[in-house]
Amino acid sequence: MPTAPVASPSLLKRASRDGSEGYAAVFATIIIWSTPSLFQFYLNRYYDPFAQNFYRYSVGCLAILPFAIHRFRKRGPRLDFGLIGACLLPALPNVVHQVTQTLSLYYMGPGVYAIFTRSSVIMTALLALIFFPEERWIVRQWRFQVGTLLGLFGAVGVFWFQPGWSTGRVPLGGLAIAFTATFCWALYGVLVKRPSARLGTIRSFGVISFLTSAMLGPLTLAFGKIGTPLHVAAHVNGVLVLSAVTCISLAHVLYYIAIREIGVALSQTLQLLSPIGAIALSAWIFGERLSPAQLWSAGVLLFGAFLATRVKPQVAADTAEAL
Repeated sequence: MPTAPVASPSLLKRASRDGSEGYAAVFATIIIWSTPSLFQFYLNRYYDPFAQNFYRYSVGCLAILPFAIHRFRKRGPRLDFGLIGACLLPALPNVVHQVTQTLSLYYMGPGVYAIFTRSSVIMTALLALIFFPEERWIVRQWRFQVGTLLGLFGAVGVFWFQPGWSTGRVPLGGLAIAFTATFCWALYGVLVKRPSARLGTIRSFGVISFLTSAMLGPLTLAFGKIGTPLHVAAHVNGVLVLSAVTCISLAHVLYYIAIREIGVALSQTLQLLSPIGAIALSAWIFGERLSPAQLWSAGVLLFGAFLATRVKPQVAADTAEAL
């Protein structure tokens, strides 16, 4: 009688790491990424979209730069044109995403945008299906399929039932800008997986944040107001620095860890939970209120996120079968 295969200690350790570190990282980003739309909505009063994102990413880059340099000196591959090119690919849609998401907040509140942008899970799943065959097992699971579809319907419903839609106060241009921001975020989430795997989380984000800042600089000179920090109050600049360090530097590194451990599609789907905090904070700080139909749509979105969380990483599944 053949004996059942036994999982090696290294496999068990890896499965434990994938189940703990990956989920811990993604849930930390969920908490942090409940706040970016609120920071940007507030900063829109003082900064134009180009200057706001240029300075936020510049601060974020400076915050992570010492750690990235230390990692490059300590171990890992040397930075060459091939690695820079790999980092440039996700940096391009990231630039578009940063500017368009800030523009979206001229057309909708922080809570509504935070919910609507979660529809990126559908785009991410489709892009992951194209770019990463190793993630197709996730997309084929019915929980993931139903969860992402419910997330899409819920996100669209939150925008569709926003007060003012039927009277024309919310132009279709705002929806187009929000859709562009969402698509670019999904594309960024997919393209960032390979450089993160080659360089590690801190080094890859250090390079990508530098490239993003470098591209936002000329755009700010051409279309924004580069001298804005000199003309606003100190507390406004303090809010900008706080948002950069937490929402860009810290959250992106944690998000890269989540992508590496549990994959692109699942990491992005779990972000469906972040609008809950955004809605509560926006109602408290800015007085944003959602209609009953929007709340029902948000509930559909949340249920979709719950279904998606039932999908386990492949390594953990393989280990369970071995045991």
